Amino acid sequence: MFQAFSRITLPGGKDFFGPVVNQATFHRPSGALWQKSAVNKLPPDLPEMPPCDFKPEEYKSLSGERMLEIRKRNCNPIIMRNTYYKKHLHLHQGYMQWLWDINGRRYLDLFSGVATVSVGHCHPKVNAAAQKQMGRLWHTTNIYMHSPIHEYAEKLASLLPDPLKVIYLTNSGSEANDLAMLMARVYTGNFDVITFRGGYHGASPYAMGLTSMAAYKYPIATGIGCHTTMCPDVFRGPWGGSHCRDSPVQTIRECNCSPDCCQAKDMYVQQLKEVLDTSVSQQIAGFFAEPIQGIGGVVQYPKGFLKEAYRLVRERGGVCIADEVQTGFGRTGSDLWGFKAHDVVPDIVTMAKGIANGFPMGAIVTTQEVANALTRGSHFNTFGGNPVACSIASSVLDTIEEDGLQQNSAQVGTYLLTELAKLRDKFDIIGDVRGKGLLIGVEMVKDKVSREPLPGVEMNEIFEDCKDMGLLIGKGGVYGQTFRIKPPMCITKDDADFALAVFGLAIQRQMERRL
Repeated sequence: MFQAFSRITLPGGKDFFGPVVNQATFHRPSGALWQKSAVNKLPPDLPEMPPCDFKPEEYKSLSGERMLEIRKRNCNPIIMRNTYYKKHLHLHQGYMQWLWDINGRRYLDLFSGVATVSVGHCHPKVNAAAQKQMGRLWHTTNIYMHSPIHEYAEKLASLLPDPLKVIYLTNSGSEANDLAMLMARVYTGNFDVITFRGGYHGASPYAMGLTSMAAYKYPIATGIGCHTTMCPDVFRGPWGGSHCRDSPVQTIRECNCSPDCCQAKDMYVQQLKEVLDTSVSQQIAGFFAEPIQGIGGVVQYPKGFLKEAYRLVRERGGVCIADEVQTGFGRTGSDLWGFKAHDVVPDIVTMAKGIANGFPMGAIVTTQEVANALTRGSHFNTFGGNPVACSIASSVLDTIEEDGLQQNSAQVGTYLLTELAKLRDKFDIIGDVRGKGLLIGVEMVKDKVSREPLPGVEMNEIFEDCKDMGLLIGKGGVYGQTFRIKPPMCITKDDADFALAVFGLAIQRQMERRL
């Protein structure tokens, strides 16, 4: 029988979890609510949350009940539909890798606002940059010159290989991909665009055509000229083996390939060739691909696939677009940009999310030749490249370098991946562990033989258990079957150990429910 657990803050500030007995509500001296439980004995296998010296402010705003009432009455119903957890989480404050709810409970954030908080919640350096610029000039458009946009454009361009040196700033990844598709079509004079099945490139009406997940589709004509090819998923797809991925962890599928030769890559390339031969015109506009699929479930392609795909696309007159919205800014650990691990140089790179640590911003970086195509008409973005966004984004780049966050992503991410792989080997419902750096997917299955997705009910039970024990993770995948781990890049090995202990316990509980 599953037993509820509650957080107990012990002397010294350490958080433990124990079974709920005669739960009562108390006030801290600060006024914040907390839950105290009469616990006879702390089970020895329950994880201890790493300490944190930061003290959140006293919460004095809307109650959880009032927020829920307003959300149901005044927010679009899709907001309520997207709300995580059966027992909703009401957040109040964040600091680095930590979040606090309105009752003062602390959580380790391994989802970072959907892979968006790159350097840490309310990072002091980034906060200082924002506050300094807000005291000087909040907003002006690019019809005037101001220092922050030029300082940032030069700094960002210096971090990309030639000839990717021309930048246009937007407010989101959807906007960036919208504009990238427009630029590809205008520059090439062609119309057809190819993406992967299971890919996500935004939910605006134009970008929705690039997105290939039914959950994000509406019964309207948004995908004219957009075509899909089979996602080269070496775990769930028809082909895959034990040497395919650029990752510390490979699939459990067997193959006869040598480490430097991948038959699965060749088969998925053949699928792309068939799309080029049957579904599009002889000349195409472009090809969109995330270096690692994000919302699609952290799917990694066979080594060498993307390089061959770029060659085929360019032979047909198309440009190659790398969607770095989730993979960029050092998250994969080995490089600042995900495309570099594939040994390719795109014609256009789009980015957002971690670019400004949660402040609304996006960017398109391309060549001078492709950028010139936009001057054939008139394009204007009121908020794109505003002074506050540029100052924050510039500080994010400085912080990634000064705090060694790309290196931390590689070290802590590799540790997480290898330890999660041990849980995969232990539990039959963990089908695959994959990713690079701090971009990690854990695909859940009914069993390893069938590889059928774990039902949503079971996914939600594990998801809820993790939250109740102080761990926030995400979900994704075409069937909602993959847990996504994309924390702020400042997390430590101690944080990783806590996350592993909580996740392992949540999986163990789910296995017991199945008996």
